[in-house]
Order: sequence, then structure tokens, then C-alpha cells
Amino acid sequence: MEDLFRSYWWLIFPIGWFVASGFSSLLNYRRQKDTLKLIQTYAEKGQEPPAALLKVLERPIDADDDSWHTRREGRPGDGSWFSVVLFGVMAAGFGYASYTDIYGAGDAFLIVSFVLSALALASLVAALRSGGRGPRV
Repeated sequence: MEDLFRSYWWLIFPIGWFVASGFSSLLNYRRQKDTLKLIQTYAEKGQEPPAALLKVLERPIDADDDSWHTRREGRPGDGSWFSVVLFGVMAAGFGYASYTDIYGAGDAFLIVSFVLSALALASLVAALRSGGRGPRV
């Protein structure tokens, strides 16, 4: 049993992401449900609900309000420049590991370096295409 956990320790991360995504979806569902109850209360009283309350319903239920890039509103690139730097530095690190053949896994590190380079390039294109406009909301 101990060997099972030693071999598959990395499964903690996708399982954790899955649980966190499920919890986030549950909270977004409850937000939508509470908003509809509040609108129903306004309708029962014969009043018009505020426009801000109706705007909450326009957002998709799986919209990610609290993501770090939406809080940076007004900054160009919508987080793409961060991704360019992150993937670029990681690609350089794995490229160096491939070049020096660390742990005798130079070929594996080379593949990882190519993948990270492609992600850095895709992020660069996304950052350049945003043209300095802030995030689209």
C-alpha cells in the first residue's frame, strides 16, 4: 500500500483541482439560486428589481469572478505576459536539464522543454493580440 502512494503521489494535484472546481461550481450555483430568490421577492411585491441584481444573472454560472486576472482589470495582456515569462523560464530550465542530461533523462527533458516553449509562444501571441487592451468582461 505504501508503494501505491509513493508511485502515484502526483494524483493529489488533479484530484485537488477536481474538488476545488466542484466546490467553486457549487458556490456559483448557490449565488445564482439566491439571486433568483431575491428577484422573486421583488416580483411578489410588485417592484422592479435593481439593474445590478439582474446583471448578476447575465454572467454564466461557471464564470470565474475571483480569478487573479480579472482583479487586474485595466492592465494589458489579461495575464498573458505572466504566462509568457513563466513558460519561458520553465522551458529554459528544462532545456538546460536536457543539455546537461540531468538524471540521465535528457530526452524526456527535451520533450518537456519543447512543450513549454510552445506554450510560451502561444502566450506571447495572445499577449500581442490583446494590443494593450484590458481584459474583456
